[in-house]
Amino acid sequence: MIRPMTLPFIVLGLATFALVAWYSRVVGMQLGNPAIVTGYTLFVLMILLGLFNMRKRLSMVPVGRSSLWLAFHVVAGVLAIAMFWLHTGALWPTGLYEQVLAALFYLVSITGIFGYLILRALPRRLTQTGIEVIYERIPAELGEIRDKVEALTLECTEKTGSDTVAQHYIGTLNWFFRRPRFGFSHIVGGDAAGHWLRGPGSAARRYLNDVEKGYFDQILELGTLKTQIDRHYACQDLMKKWLLLHVPLSISVILLSVWHLLLVNVYAL
Repeated sequence: MIRPMTLPFIVLGLATFALVAWYSRVVGMQLGNPAIVTGYTLFVLMILLGLFNMRKRLSMVPVGRSSLWLAFHVVAGVLAIAMFWLHTGALWPTGLYEQVLAALFYLVSITGIFGYLILRALPRRLTQTGIEVIYERIPAELGEIRDKVEALTLECTEKTGSDTVAQHYIGTLNWFFRRPRFGFSHIVGGDAAGHWLRGPGSAARRYLNDVEKGYFDQILELGTLKTQIDRHYACQDLMKKWLLLHVPLSISVILLSVWHLLLVNVYAL
């Protein structure tokens, strides 16, 4: 579904593409070089797309809502792909330098599409957990949960004189509470962590007496809380780290494009 704020950018993008396509055709009919028109248009688009990253770094500066910038970035990115095909006249150009530039351009486009999809899907998935966790606080949060579980395990052993819960923690639960688990499942919206807690994680419960079950149920509740925090870790980590690939690729494409423009102008002279 197209958001209302995106519609004006779509109309502007279609109009821009139609105008550039028409003008480049006119230039070609006049025995000019239409690649100059499409090339400079594509270069301007890439510079405008690069401004989006600067906008995120300067979020405190009132230069428009981030949602509007995102809408513009998405439409401009799609327009850049269409303009690239119009400029090259093919999906894959000839010439080694042009092929390297095309490969990087496609990688930027693919990582951009991937980032857009996860930024649409993952925040909604995190909202469903019912909790909010700051990414930088997650290791401390998991450490506190692990300390509580170990304290409950020790208290259960001291109070009941049985080490069944402790043995189960050492042999099974310690693996789960040691660090974030089931990251891929959390990203795709699965419940592998919940199935594990209800299966191997709860396997010792049938051997416990009523007092031990009380402690064990508290441990499983902490396990459920950890599952929610693990989901935050997996999703937030992916939303942060995809930029570590997308942004350097984008900078590389812009730098190579500048060199490409310099070569074109030098040969034109």
